[in-house]
Amino acid sequence: MEDNMNKQGYYDLNNDLSIPSLAFGTWQVEDGKEAVTAIKEALRVGYRHIDTAMMYGNEESVGKAVKLSKVPREDIFITSKLANLIRGYDETIKAVNKSLEKVGTDYLDLYLIHWPNPVKYRQEWKKANAESWRALEDLYKAGKLRSIGISNFEPHHIDALLETATVKPMVNQIRLCPGEEPMETIQYCKDKNILIEAYSPLGKGRIFEDEVLKGLADKYNKTISQISLRWSLQKGYLPLPKSVTPSRIKENFEVFDFTISPEDMDIISKVENCFDGPIMPDETGF
Repeated sequence: MEDNMNKQGYYDLNNDLSIPSLAFGTWQVEDGKEAVTAIKEALRVGYRHIDTAMMYGNEESVGKAVKLSKVPREDIFITSKLANLIRGYDETIKAVNKSLEKVGTDYLDLYLIHWPNPVKYRQEWKKANAESWRALEDLYKAGKLRSIGISNFEPHHIDALLETATVKPMVNQIRLCPGEEPMETIQYCKDKNILIEAYSPLGKGRIFEDEVLKGLADKYNKTISQISLRWSLQKGYLPLPKSVTPSRIKENFEVFDFTISPEDMDIISKVENCFDGPIMPDETGF
Protein backbone atom coordinates (compact mmCIF):
# COMPACT_ATOMS: atom_id res chain seq x y z
CA MET A 1 0.00 0.00 0.00
CA GLU A 2 3.08 2.25 -0.11
CA ASP A 3 1.99 3.73 -3.45
CA ASN A 4 -1.22 4.83 -1.74
CA MET A 5 0.61 7.41 0.39
CA ASN A 6 0.77 10.87 -1.10
CA LYS A 7 3.18 13.67 -0.27
CA GLN A 8 0.87 15.18 2.31
CA GLY A 9 0.87 11.98 4.33
CA TYR A 10 -2.58 10.51 3.60
CA TYR A 11 -3.98 7.11 2.70
CA ASP A 12 -7.24 6.42 0.91
CA LEU A 13 -9.49 3.94 2.69
CA ASN A 14 -11.57 1.43 0.74
CA ASN A 15 -14.54 3.82 0.93
CA ASP A 16 -12.35 6.59 -0.62
CA LEU A 17 -12.13 8.57 2.63
CA SER A 18 -8.70 10.16 3.13
CA ILE A 19 -7.02 9.37 6.44
CA PRO A 20 -3.85 11.09 7.72
CA SER A 21 -1.04 8.53 7.56
CA LEU A 22 0.34 9.33 11.02
CA ALA A 23 -1.84 9.41 14.13
CA PHE A 24 -1.30 10.68 17.65
CA GLY A 25 -2.00 7.79 20.02
CA THR A 26 -3.52 8.41 23.46
CA TRP A 27 -3.37 4.97 25.08
CA GLN A 28 -2.15 5.35 28.69
CA VAL A 29 -2.36 9.14 28.49
CA GLU A 30 -4.05 10.17 31.71
CA ASP A 31 -7.40 11.91 31.30
CA GLY A 32 -7.50 15.56 32.22
CA LYS A 33 -4.74 18.15 32.03
CA GLU A 34 -2.03 15.75 30.80
CA ALA A 35 -4.13 14.47 27.90
CA VAL A 36 -5.48 17.89 26.91
CA THR A 37 -1.99 19.43 26.94
CA ALA A 38 -0.44 16.59 24.92
CA ILE A 39 -3.20 16.51 22.30
CA LYS A 40 -3.15 20.30 21.91
CA GLU A 41 0.61 20.12 21.35
CA ALA A 42 0.19 17.34 18.79
CA LEU A 43 -2.32 19.43 16.87
CA ARG A 44 -0.04 22.46 17.13
CA VAL A 45 2.92 20.68 15.51
CA GLY A 46 0.80 19.32 12.69
CA TYR A 47 -0.94 16.08 13.65
CA ARG A 48 -4.45 15.89 12.22
CA HIS A 49 -5.33 12.38 13.36
CA ILE A 50 -6.11 11.61 17.02
CA ASP A 51 -6.71 8.06 18.24
CA THR A 52 -8.66 7.38 21.42
CA ALA A 53 -10.99 4.68 22.81
CA MET A 54 -13.70 4.12 25.38
CA MET A 55 -11.24 1.94 27.32
CA TYR A 56 -8.68 4.74 27.47
CA GLY A 57 -11.07 6.94 29.46
CA ASN A 58 -9.86 10.15 27.79
CA GLU A 59 -12.44 10.86 25.08
CA GLU A 60 -13.55 14.04 26.87
CA SER A 61 -9.96 15.28 26.93
CA VAL A 62 -9.74 14.72 23.18
CA GLY A 63 -12.82 16.87 22.68
CA LYS A 64 -11.51 19.62 24.94
CA ALA A 65 -8.13 19.67 23.23
CA VAL A 66 -9.70 19.86 19.77
CA LYS A 67 -11.82 22.84 20.81
CA LEU A 68 -8.91 24.62 22.50
CA SER A 69 -6.62 24.02 19.53
CA LYS A 70 -8.76 26.23 17.26
CA VAL A 71 -8.11 23.76 14.42
CA PRO A 72 -11.39 23.31 12.52
CA ARG A 73 -13.13 20.06 13.41
CA GLU A 74 -13.40 19.09 9.75
CA ASP A 75 -9.59 19.17 9.50
CA ILE A 76 -9.13 16.63 12.30
CA PHE A 77 -9.58 12.87 11.95
CA ILE A 78 -10.81 11.37 15.24
CA THR A 79 -10.90 7.63 15.97
CA SER A 80 -12.50 5.87 18.92
CA LYS A 81 -13.24 2.25 19.80
CA LEU A 82 -15.91 0.03 21.36
CA ALA A 83 -15.08 -1.26 24.84
CA ASN A 84 -14.84 -5.01 25.50
CA LEU A 85 -17.71 -5.02 27.97
CA ILE A 86 -20.11 -3.80 25.29
CA ARG A 87 -21.60 -5.85 22.47
CA GLY A 88 -25.03 -6.05 20.84
CA TYR A 89 -26.91 -3.79 18.45
CA ASP A 90 -28.67 -1.44 20.89
CA GLU A 91 -25.76 -1.39 23.32
CA THR A 92 -23.34 -0.41 20.56
CA ILE A 93 -25.60 2.39 19.32
CA LYS A 94 -25.70 3.77 22.87
CA ALA A 95 -21.93 3.44 23.26
CA VAL A 96 -21.20 5.35 20.05
CA ASN A 97 -23.64 8.09 21.00
CA LYS A 98 -21.90 8.32 24.39
CA SER A 99 -18.54 8.68 22.69
CA LEU A 100 -19.93 11.39 20.42
CA GLU A 101 -21.24 13.19 23.50
CA LYS A 102 -17.91 12.93 25.32
CA VAL A 103 -15.85 14.13 22.37
CA GLY A 104 -18.42 16.81 21.70
CA THR A 105 -18.90 16.13 18.02
CA ASP A 106 -21.68 15.12 15.63
CA TYR A 107 -19.58 12.42 13.98
CA LEU A 108 -16.45 10.36 14.39
CA ASP A 109 -14.14 9.78 11.46
CA LEU A 110 -13.39 6.17 12.39
CA TYR A 111 -14.82 3.76 14.94
CA LEU A 112 -13.38 0.34 15.71
CA ILE A 113 -14.38 -2.82 17.55
CA HIS A 114 -11.42 -2.80 19.94
CA TRP A 115 -10.90 -6.55 20.50
CA PRO A 116 -12.45 -9.55 18.71
CA ASN A 117 -12.91 -11.98 21.59
CA PRO A 118 -13.48 -10.37 25.00
CA VAL A 119 -13.77 -12.64 28.05
CA LYS A 120 -17.38 -11.58 28.63
CA TYR A 121 -18.43 -12.85 25.19
CA ARG A 122 -15.97 -15.69 24.71
CA GLN A 123 -18.66 -18.32 24.16
CA GLU A 124 -20.50 -16.24 21.56
CA TRP A 125 -17.94 -13.84 20.15
CA LYS A 126 -18.99 -14.32 16.53
CA LYS A 127 -22.62 -13.41 17.21
CA ALA A 128 -21.61 -10.58 19.55
CA ASN A 129 -19.31 -9.01 16.97
CA ALA A 130 -21.88 -9.44 14.21
CA GLU A 131 -24.54 -7.54 16.17
CA SER A 132 -22.16 -4.74 17.09
CA TRP A 133 -20.94 -4.52 13.50
CA ARG A 134 -24.53 -4.28 12.26
CA ALA A 135 -24.96 -1.27 14.53
CA LEU A 136 -21.76 0.32 13.23
CA GLU A 137 -22.91 -0.23 9.66
CA ASP A 138 -26.16 1.60 10.38
CA LEU A 139 -24.33 4.46 12.10
CA TYR A 140 -21.95 4.61 9.13
CA LYS A 141 -24.84 4.77 6.67
CA ALA A 142 -26.44 7.49 8.81
CA GLY A 143 -23.27 9.60 8.71
CA LYS A 144 -22.44 9.48 12.41
CA LEU A 145 -19.36 7.39 11.60
CA ARG A 146 -17.38 8.29 8.47
CA SER A 147 -15.60 4.94 8.46
CA ILE A 148 -15.66 1.76 10.53
CA GLY A 149 -13.14 -0.92 11.31
CA ILE A 150 -11.63 -3.39 13.74
CA SER A 151 -8.64 -3.77 16.04
CA ASN A 152 -6.59 -6.82 17.04
CA PHE A 153 -8.58 -8.99 14.60
CA GLU A 154 -6.83 -11.98 13.03
CA PRO A 155 -7.96 -13.57 9.74
CA HIS A 156 -10.39 -16.03 11.36
CA HIS A 157 -12.07 -13.19 13.27
CA ILE A 158 -12.48 -11.18 10.06
CA ASP A 159 -13.76 -14.22 8.16
CA ALA A 160 -16.45 -14.64 10.81
CA LEU A 161 -17.39 -10.94 10.64
CA LEU A 162 -17.66 -11.01 6.85
CA GLU A 163 -20.20 -13.84 7.01
CA THR A 164 -22.90 -11.28 7.89
CA ALA A 165 -21.29 -7.88 7.18
CA THR A 166 -22.67 -5.71 4.39
CA VAL A 167 -19.86 -3.13 4.79
CA LYS A 168 -16.25 -4.31 4.74
CA PRO A 169 -13.96 -2.98 7.49
CA MET A 170 -11.80 -0.10 6.31
CA VAL A 171 -9.09 -0.50 8.96
CA ASN A 172 -7.53 -3.15 11.20
CA GLN A 173 -5.43 -1.66 14.01
CA ILE A 174 -2.86 -4.14 15.32
CA ARG A 175 0.29 -4.15 17.45
CA LEU A 176 3.20 -3.73 15.07
CA CYS A 177 6.76 -2.39 15.11
CA PRO A 178 10.13 -3.16 13.49
CA GLY A 179 10.82 -6.86 13.94
CA GLU A 180 7.22 -7.56 14.98
CA GLU A 181 5.09 -7.98 11.85
CA PRO A 182 2.23 -10.49 11.96
CA MET A 183 2.50 -11.14 8.24
CA GLU A 184 -0.47 -13.51 7.94
CA THR A 185 -2.84 -10.82 9.22
CA ILE A 186 -1.08 -8.08 7.27
CA GLN A 187 -1.23 -9.96 3.96
CA TYR A 188 -4.86 -10.97 4.57
CA CYS A 189 -5.85 -7.34 5.13
CA LYS A 190 -3.81 -6.14 2.16
CA ASP A 191 -5.60 -8.63 -0.09
CA LYS A 192 -8.96 -7.26 1.10
CA ASN A 193 -7.86 -3.60 0.90
CA ILE A 194 -8.14 -3.13 4.67
CA LEU A 195 -5.61 -0.57 5.91
CA ILE A 196 -3.24 -1.70 8.66
CA GLU A 197 -2.76 0.72 11.55
CA ALA A 198 0.22 0.08 13.83
CA TYR A 199 -0.20 0.69 17.53
CA SER A 200 2.87 0.56 19.80
CA PRO A 201 4.99 1.34 16.69
CA LEU A 202 8.02 1.92 18.93
CA GLY A 203 7.53 -1.36 20.80
CA LYS A 204 8.10 -1.31 24.55
CA GLY A 205 11.12 0.93 24.25
CA ARG A 206 13.59 -1.85 23.54
CA ILE A 207 14.28 -0.56 20.05
CA PHE A 208 16.14 2.37 21.61
CA GLU A 209 18.83 -0.03 22.78
CA ASP A 210 19.19 -1.78 19.42
CA GLU A 211 22.66 -1.24 17.95
CA VAL A 212 21.49 -1.71 14.35
CA LEU A 213 18.85 0.99 14.73
CA LYS A 214 21.34 3.26 16.46
CA GLY A 215 23.61 2.92 13.44
CA LEU A 216 20.81 3.64 10.99
CA ALA A 217 19.72 6.67 13.01
CA ASP A 218 23.26 8.04 12.69
CA LYS A 219 23.35 7.21 8.97
CA TYR A 220 20.15 9.14 8.20
CA ASN A 221 20.76 11.85 10.82
CA LYS A 222 17.46 10.97 12.44
CA THR A 223 16.38 9.50 15.77
CA ILE A 224 15.54 5.84 16.34
CA SER A 225 11.88 6.84 16.74
CA GLN A 226 11.91 8.61 13.39
CA ILE A 227 13.61 5.65 11.69
CA SER A 228 11.03 3.25 13.12
CA LEU A 229 8.05 5.40 12.17
CA ARG A 230 9.40 6.03 8.68
CA TRP A 231 9.88 2.27 8.27
CA SER A 232 6.21 1.80 9.18
CA LEU A 233 5.07 4.44 6.69
CA GLN A 234 7.16 3.01 3.86
CA LYS A 235 5.66 -0.39 4.61
CA GLY A 236 2.23 1.14 4.03
CA TYR A 237 1.20 0.99 7.69
CA LEU A 238 -0.35 3.83 9.68
CA PRO A 239 1.63 4.24 12.93
CA LEU A 240 0.17 5.70 16.13
CA PRO A 241 3.04 6.96 18.30
CA LYS A 242 2.24 8.27 21.77
CA SER A 243 4.10 10.75 23.93
CA VAL A 244 3.31 13.46 26.45
CA THR A 245 6.69 15.16 26.03
CA PRO A 246 6.51 18.16 23.66
CA SER A 247 9.91 17.54 22.08
CA ARG A 248 9.06 13.88 21.39
CA ILE A 249 5.63 14.77 20.02
CA LYS A 250 7.32 17.10 17.53
CA GLU A 251 10.09 14.61 16.76
CA ASN A 252 7.63 11.83 15.98
CA PHE A 253 5.87 14.01 13.43
CA GLU A 254 9.04 14.90 11.50
CA VAL A 255 9.15 11.74 9.38
CA PHE A 256 8.03 12.94 5.95
CA ASP A 257 11.28 14.50 4.76
CA PHE A 258 13.48 11.44 4.17
CA THR A 259 13.36 7.96 2.64
CA ILE A 260 14.94 4.73 3.90
CA SER A 261 16.65 2.61 1.25
CA PRO A 262 15.19 -0.83 0.37
CA GLU A 263 18.28 -2.50 1.83
CA ASP A 264 17.92 -0.70 5.14
CA MET A 265 14.18 -1.39 5.20
CA ASP A 266 14.98 -5.11 5.14
CA ILE A 267 17.50 -4.69 7.95
CA ILE A 268 14.95 -2.86 10.11
CA SER A 269 12.37 -5.59 9.49
CA LYS A 270 14.74 -8.13 11.04
CA VAL A 271 15.18 -6.28 14.35
CA GLU A 272 14.36 -8.62 17.26
CA ASN A 273 12.93 -8.42 20.77
CA CYS A 274 10.48 -5.58 20.16
CA PHE A 275 7.93 -7.25 22.45
CA ASP A 276 7.77 -10.20 24.88
CA GLY A 277 5.71 -12.27 22.47
CA PRO A 278 2.77 -12.17 20.06
CA ILE A 279 -0.67 -10.79 20.90
CA MET A 280 -3.14 -13.62 21.55
CA PRO A 281 -6.59 -12.03 21.04
CA ASP A 282 -8.44 -15.30 21.77
CA GLU A 283 -6.74 -15.60 25.14
CA THR A 284 -6.91 -12.08 26.53
CA GLY A 285 -8.03 -11.76 30.13
CA PHE A 286 -10.28 -8.77 29.56
